[in-house]
Amino acid sequence: MAVVIDTLNNDPRKAHEGAAAKAAVRHPEKAHRPDQAIARKPDWIRVKAPGSPRYAATRAIVKEHKLVTVCEEAGCPNIGECWEKKHATFMIMGDTCTRAGAFCNVKSGMPYALDASEPDYVADSVAKLGLSHVVITSVDRDDLADGGAEHFARTIRALRSRAPQTTVEILTPDFLRKPGALEVVVAARPDVFNHNLETVPSKYLKVRPGARYFHSIRLLQRVKELDPTIFTKSGIMVGLGEERNEVLQLMDDLRSADVDFLTIGQYLQPTRKHHPVMGFVTPDEFKAYEAVAMAKGFLLVSATPLTRSSHHAGEDFARLKAARLARLDTSA
Repeated sequence: MAVVIDTLNNDPRKAHEGAAAKAAVRHPEKAHRPDQAIARKPDWIRVKAPGSPRYAATRAIVKEHKLVTVCEEAGCPNIGECWEKKHATFMIMGDTCTRAGAFCNVKSGMPYALDASEPDYVADSVAKLGLSHVVITSVDRDDLADGGAEHFARTIRALRSRAPQTTVEILTPDFLRKPGALEVVVAARPDVFNHNLETVPSKYLKVRPGARYFHSIRLLQRVKELDPTIFTKSGIMVGLGEERNEVLQLMDDLRSADVDFLTIGQYLQPTRKHHPVMGFVTPDEFKAYEAVAMAKGFLLVSATPLTRSSHHAGEDFARLKAARLARLDTSA
């Protein structure tokens, strides 16, 4: 995946926390679950350790701005490639999620209050880093009346002001049961609106508790109804026990919502307390998924074992624009 930067990890508001708080369990809801064996990764998932000069230069920038990356903490397999290309995904609204996905390694619990200066801080950082394309994501904030929608909108507007040449992609939560939240975000006009389904509907109860599959489908469809010019995007993980026919039906559901871009990647188990990997999908199977998805009408599909939601986001945005133009020319 691209570089995920937690802008609040060094929040001065945390200075009062003692050693006990810092040693708190990262996933308290999983603490008492039995350990799950972590399957050995096949050869096609292994990557070289990062160490190129451009990777080192990006790492120096991150350290200079006192930013902590989830890529480093989680040991993302794509960190060497992404950092070499200066790809960046900023995680706003803190580092603590109000959900507890069985697949996710983001810390869960009660988040801090929003930092009103964060949108300006993110925009200034993007301008200093000279990014041509940025992805803005967040934790789930079910504690907020609007799910953090206005904070997303303020961040997009700040980026437009301070980094007008940077194209903006957002990866949002589902804003479940937050009337009007989606409209606020769409009105800020991101270039790409991404919301991940994560898995097939039969796995939601165990893998994505608290979320609703068809709510997510409807959210993506509503984005297109509000502003057809915005590219829409969604991603899933495979290897969670899903059946092939379920993945194909999910593709149809996304196309019924007029989603432009689908990403499919291999699920990798973060810790022994997380959902186990039920199987490793081969590169040939990923190619087959990509071929089927393209035949179903997506503008763009990325399906490889190492595909992550924001992986190659900048290059993919250029490909999305080209694919849309080509389709318009064909239909003219």
